[in-house]
Order: sequence, then C-alpha cells, then structure tokens
Amino acid sequence: MKKSRVKQLCAVALAATLGLSVLAGCGSKTSDNKSAATGTDKQELMFNLGSDPKTLDPGLNQSVDGSIVIVNAFEGLYKLDDKNKAVPGQAEKCDVSADGLTYTFHLKKDLKWSNGDPVKASDFEYAWKRVINPETASEYSFQMMYIKGAQEYNTGKGTADQVGIKATDDSTLVVTLAAPCAYFLDLTATPTYMPLDQKIVEANKDWATDAKTLVSNGPFKFTDYKIKDQIVLEKNDNYEAKDDVKLSKVTMKLVTEPTSAWASYKSGQFDMVYDVPTSEKAAAIADKSATVFPELGNAYIDFNVSDKQVDPEAAKALKNPKFRQALSMAIDRQSIIDNVLKAKQVAAHSFVPEGIIGPDGKDFENKKYFDPKGNVDEAKKLLAEAGYPDGKGLPQITLLFNPEGGNADVMQPIQDMWKKIGVNVELQTQEWKVFQDTRTAKNYQIARDAWGADYADPMTFLDLFVSTSPQNNAGYNNPVYDTLISSAKKEADATKRYEMLHQAEDMLMADMPIISLWYSNRTHGVKDYVKGIRKDMLGNIFFTNAYIQGKK
Repeated sequence: MKKSRVKQLCAVALAATLGLSVLAGCGSKTSDNKSAATGTDKQELMFNLGSDPKTLDPGLNQSVDGSIVIVNAFEGLYKLDDKNKAVPGQAEKCDVSADGLTYTFHLKKDLKWSNGDPVKASDFEYAWKRVINPETASEYSFQMMYIKGAQEYNTGKGTADQVGIKATDDSTLVVTLAAPCAYFLDLTATPTYMPLDQKIVEANKDWATDAKTLVSNGPFKFTDYKIKDQIVLEKNDNYEAKDDVKLSKVTMKLVTEPTSAWASYKSGQFDMVYDVPTSEKAAAIADKSATVFPELGNAYIDFNVSDKQVDPEAAKALKNPKFRQALSMAIDRQSIIDNVLKAKQVAAHSFVPEGIIGPDGKDFENKKYFDPKGNVDEAKKLLAEAGYPDGKGLPQITLLFNPEGGNADVMQPIQDMWKKIGVNVELQTQEWKVFQDTRTAKNYQIARDAWGADYADPMTFLDLFVSTSPQNNAGYNNPVYDTLISSAKKEADATKRYEMLHQAEDMLMADMPIISLWYSNRTHGVKDYVKGIRKDMLGNIFFTNAYIQGKK
C-alpha cells in the first residue's frame, strides 16, 4: 500500500504530513508507554467502526472498513512505519536482484498464528495464489498482476505452478515479477498480500465469519464477531512483537448511524468513533473532540458507461461525454466543502489527488482539468451540445448511494445543482454491503464512489479504469488508455512512466466516466485519553501502539 523499497516515490514531506499519530500531551515518549502498560487505566478501547465490513477475508476485502480490522489482526511480509515507509513485518529482510525482478523474503524465526500453528513461507504462497486463482473471484486480484505468471493464471491461460511465487523452505519465499515494480514492497504490506493458515481456510468454507476460525498472525486476535453488532480483538500473545502491544482489547462496534454513534461517544460509551456527523464536524474540530486526518484519496461519482444498461434512453445520455461533462461543470465543489462537509477537504480539479511527489520532486498533479467551483452557464452549454437543452428529452435518471457516513448530506446539494441546469435526478439509497455488489455488477445509472490509495503512486488511482479492472465500477473501456497504463507499469524510467500516466489522466478527464469531487481526509472522534493511535495515508487505523491514559 505504500512505497519505499527499490525507489522512493514520495518525499519525506509527504510522509511527515500523512503519517499521523494521535499523541496528546507527551504520549509518544517511551516512559508514557510504560506507565500506560503498568498504570491503573484499563487497557480496553471501545471504537465504533460504523459500517459492517462486507468481508474480513484479506484476499477478498476491498473496503477501508474491512482493511482497518484486517491490518490490526494480520501482518504481511512488510508493514508501514509511522512515516509510511515499508519496513520488515513478518519478514526479517528481503534481497532484491539487480534487475529488480526477483525478491527473496526471509521470514523471522518462530512466527506463530494466533492458534499456535507456525507461520511458514508456504502460508504466503498459498494466500497469494488463492487471490490470483480465478475461482476465488477476488476483486483485488489486480494487485497481484505484477507477479510473473499471475495474469495468465488469473485469466485461465496458465497454471498456479507457473506463477512466480515459491516457498523454497519454511522461512524463504522467492517472488519473481513480470517487470520491475518500484512499489512492490509497499504492496506486501496491504491486506491482499496477508498470509492465511491454509489448513484452517480449507477446512472451513465460512472461516472468515467466525471468530473461532479467523486465525490471524498480527498484533490482535479475534475473540468475537457478531455481524451487524461487533468485532472484538484481543492482544495476540503469539505475535512476535507482542511486547509493543499495550491494549488488551479493542471492541469495534458496528453502529451504522453516525448521529446515534456520536451521541454515544459524547456520553462516554465510545472512546473513539470512525464517523462524525456532518452537522457536528465544525464544532467538534474546534473543541478538539474530533481530529482531522489527512488521507491520500478522493471522492467521486461514477457514470455507468458500460453495456450493462436496462434503460436504452438513459444509456444514451450516460454514454454521451458532453452530458457527463455538463453534470461535472454544474457542481460547485467548494460550496459543498464550505457549507456541508466543513472538514478542510480540498476541492478536486483532477482525478489523481494532490500529494504524490514525482521523480522531479514536484507533485504529480500538473494541471487543473476543470474549475472546482463549476460554471452553470458552461454546464448548460454542454448539456445543449449533448442534445438535451435545459434537460429537455432526458429520461429519468437515478443517483445511487449508501446512506452511511452522511452521504445524503452531499448528494442532496448535488441533486439541487443539477436541477439548476434542467437535469432532474432521483436519489436512491442502498445499505453498504448491497450497494457494493450493485455498483460492481453495474446495475445502476449514476453512483457515489470513493478511492483511497493502496500505495503512494498515481498508478493506484489510474489503473482503476483499465477495462479489465474489477474496481472499474464505471465500466470505462478505452483500448488506448489500457495500453498506456500497461506500458507505464513496465516502464523502468521514472520520468517516462510519469509522462505516460499524465497522458492517461488527460484521457480519463476528457472522456470523464467519473466526476471527481474532492480530495479526501477523514474526521474521527478520538478522546484525549486515547494515546498512540496511528492513521496512515491510506485510511488504515492502527491500534498496535495505542493505549489508554488518564481516562476518568
């Protein structure tokens, strides 16, 4: 998910900005950690995660909520430190060949699963090949396509034995890439690359829904999981760095309604909440009952431009670039940020967000593709050019979104802005789990979407829209775009690679299968007695070094 290894892609300044810890007072000092471990405070944290994760299977997960759980229970070969740098996790070290194609990982000694089974190199080989296996149908399999033979196996043109992943003994994993990848070590820190205890997974079809079979190798282990109620993690005494873990228990509640969860937080029932209601953010940030965390991500709207359309008239409009551009131009993003979100987001003017530093030391963002404040007159002009002057002749179109996280507060003003140019859309909601499936199946017309980086490189955003990407919810299909992205993945020259990626974004913004809205951050409610929480730029929250100090 991040990026240090063969080449450093992000500047130290970016890491310092995005690697954030909530350390009130002097909580970052070792002496404070010791007092937390030996003091009178009960080392149990009650956290409202909010949405119920669709899955806790690392190889199938594709959402931030699931990732937050997974990164606290599992650990990959590498992990990210507090500067978002990839450092050894379950691996002791990694040797990289001179040509950048072969990675030899050496595991630490005496690693164990939470059930006491030994963690072996073959657990990584099994888990990674399981993601690639087409029968697994992992929507994150695209993150494995850097590995030699993975594309062929995933598309039925090769076998598992031909994939460049091999455990040569219990402590050595040799990985061969199809082409050099500057951020491969970062990828090994992501949930998709987490290991699995093969005998547990193969013996239990529904292993990821039961705490008894959710065997993990990270700082915490699962002790309870009740869907739509709670996920309970307790300190994993089999974790190799268990002495760094101060909390004895993290209870993640799944209260989906932010207002209800916030009321519980204010009354002291929660120590931390993931979502702060939109109407409460400004005041909460001001009185420091909530904290704004930077993230490398964006919020956007998908147009269904695929052939999977039920209404041919709606499909005709949605596939018209002028129509899509008109709707984008009609949105005043800054107004939404100032009057609705109120949490210091940055209005988007591109798809790749600000904050990714290129080989020239400059931000990848190099142009403004549109005015973030919009332009109603220009939007009306584009709509007329699309064949729908003042919206005349348009069929009924529906904007679909999940209600969790206060999304209705944003979609309603967007609906009003579109109405000003004559485009009337109906708002419709679906529960998060259902919504994800609906969007993936492209059984919608227009839908809310968002993406958080998996690693600090423009590719994590731009390869979403290749025609074969499982995350291409818009159904965008442009062979020239596909070729550009494929070529960029193989290009060793960093400057040339960035030139290709700029061309790809130019193409994406011209075709506009999506409307980019704002660059993300996230406001969490965190009590001042909760110390040592770490939030990375990808949106993950780590409880490994967290502790309670001074709770009344």
